[in-house]
Amino acid sequence: MTSQWRDLLPQPAAASSSDVPDDASARAAQFEALQTGSFASLASDTGLIAVNGADAATFLHGQLTNDVERLASAQARLAGYCSAKGRLLATFLMWRDTSSDATIYLACDVDVQTAVQKRLSMFVLRAKAKLTDGTATHVLLQVGGPAAEAVLANTFPSLPAVALGAAHATLGDAPTSLIRLPDAGTARSLSRFLWSVPVTRAAEVWAALTQAPGITVVAPALAAWLDVHSGVARVTTATQEQFVPQMVNWEVVGGVNFRKGCYPGQEVVARSQYRGTIKRRLHLAHMDGAQPAPGQELVETSDPDQPCGMVVQAAPAPDGGYDALVEVKLAARETNDVRLGSADGPALVFAELPYEIIDPTETPASSATAS
Repeated sequence: MTSQWRDLLPQPAAASSSDVPDDASARAAQFEALQTGSFASLASDTGLIAVNGADAATFLHGQLTNDVERLASAQARLAGYCSAKGRLLATFLMWRDTSSDATIYLACDVDVQTAVQKRLSMFVLRAKAKLTDGTATHVLLQVGGPAAEAVLANTFPSLPAVALGAAHATLGDAPTSLIRLPDAGTARSLSRFLWSVPVTRAAEVWAALTQAPGITVVAPALAAWLDVHSGVARVTTATQEQFVPQMVNWEVVGGVNFRKGCYPGQEVVARSQYRGTIKRRLHLAHMDGAQPAPGQELVETSDPDQPCGMVVQAAPAPDGGYDALVEVKLAARETNDVRLGSADGPALVFAELPYEIIDPTETPASSATAS
């Protein structure tokens, strides 16, 4: 698991820990790098599954919500893995390894990786596909900003120009991939990337990043703030089987292909899109108090005994408190009186997501999130 990465990368304690820095000036400097500068962070909250074999794409195509068979090497895609009831068990960022077209990588929440990898393996049957722990061979880094781009240019001839674009190269004799992550809205207008680095080259890559002028090493807990502001939800163990994809805007950000073939839960997902009225959606919100936990319930003050939603993910905010992605009933959102946990809990102050809520079956998705 990703805990082994920390032993490979010599770094300040704050950067190797998921904890928020205690020092206020260090915290401020890291947030400044996230907003207007350049940064490097260990993606210790992210697990990686490698799926290889002649039937890897065909197998995954029949299991996930997005098109895997037509996944090009120059792109990454979002995808979900659902139960038979159409509830998300995991959310993935996936890309191909160009050194071997038969290998596809799935990045997901680190805490769901083992269980999801085991579950998917149960359905391989006679397909020529094998799932392995990708964190044993690759370290995931999140980097962004012009100074980080200068370091990346030493490895990649060109960098992905649009969100979910992918570039590939080799470090020594090992493959490395770079995925441009979705923009984080008004939180950051600069580029950010997920860099999959071979374990054998991780220390030298990390040294190049951390010793480069203008790059600030950022604690993973603070880098997660950009993930929140991207509006792209991540399913964790606390939220598994809680949402059909539309409840967390997964079809809006390009994570569902309604024209592909069947996959577990496909009928439920399609019925929700074509026959039902979607009554719950993902929203961006700020709140004070203790850090919200994924799966924590939300209530309306007028009806505190009936939950109206739940926290999906949260991260510390630059000016204090926490920013969070929350799944909320649309009717409750309209009242604008939603609180965390109880009627006297912290109030949610809602903000705008970096994308519009559209129906991808009627309107093409934007270039930033199209699949």
